[in-house]
Amino acid sequence: MDDIAEIAKAVLTAAESGCQIAPFSTTRPKFDLATAYRVAAEVRRQGEAQGLRVVGRKIGFTNRTIWNEYGVYAPIWGVMYDTTVSDAAPGETVVSLGTLSEPRIEPEIAFGIARTPEPGMDEAAILDCLAWVAHGVEIVHSIFPGWRFAAPDTVAAFALHGKYLVGPRTPVRRDLLQPLARFEIVLSRDAVEIDRGRAEDVLDGPLSALRHLVEMRIDPPLSPGEIVTTGTVTRAFPVAAGERWSTRVDGLPLAGLSIRFAA
Repeated sequence: MDDIAEIAKAVLTAAESGCQIAPFSTTRPKFDLATAYRVAAEVRRQGEAQGLRVVGRKIGFTNRTIWNEYGVYAPIWGVMYDTTVSDAAPGETVVSLGTLSEPRIEPEIAFGIARTPEPGMDEAAILDCLAWVAHGVEIVHSIFPGWRFAAPDTVAAFALHGKYLVGPRTPVRRDLLQPLARFEIVLSRDAVEIDRGRAEDVLDGPLSALRHLVEMRIDPPLSPGEIVTTGTVTRAFPVAAGERWSTRVDGLPLAGLSIRFAA
C-alpha cells in the first residue's frame, strides 16, 4: 500500500483528538498484519519526530479467554511512550481519561529488561534477563467505534494502548519462576469485585507471553531499560470519570493498586 504515512497520520490525529474513525480493514481490503506493522513503525517514526520517546513495548491479546469477545485470536505488540507510562502514586492514583476513546481497564504484570532476551530461551532464561517485576494497570482505548475492529487495525492503532500505570518494582528472583505462572489478580470497582483472572490465561503466564514476543523477532529487539507489559489477566472493563478501581494480586509479592478516574 502506498498510503502508509497517511494512515499513520490518521492514527495519531485520532488519538490526540479523541475522535474515532472507521477501521482501516473496512476501507482497505488489503490491510493485513504485515501492512499494519508497517503503519505502526511509521506511527512511531512520526511520533518520535514530534518529540515522543519510546520507553517500552506492550503485548496485547495474550489472554485467551477474551479472544472470542474481540475476534482477535493471536497476540499483537506495540510501543509505549514517556507520555503514556507513569509510576503509581502511594495510596490512590488519579488518572485522567482525557481524550481516550471508550477507555477500558486491564490489570497486568510488567517487567523491566536488564539484558536482551533471545529467541530459543525458555522461561527460566527469560527470567534471568529481567531486572524487576511489577503489577501494572493499562488503560486501553479504541479509536474505532464500539470496539469493532480486525487484528491489523489494533496493530496500527498503538496496539490499543492509552496509558500505563506501573506499581512498585520488585527485584527479580529465581524463586518467582513458578509463582509467575500461578498467581491471580482480583479487579474491583467501588469496592465491589468485578472479575478475577489467573496467570495461566495469559499464554500460560506473563513469562510465557514475553517469550512469545521474543520469538516473534520484533524489530527493533528489546533493549536494556525497556518496560514490557504482558497483557490483561482479567477481562477488560469500561471505566468512567468518578469511578474508583482497585486490584489485589494473590500469589505474588506485589502490591495492589488503587485508581480514581478523572475527566
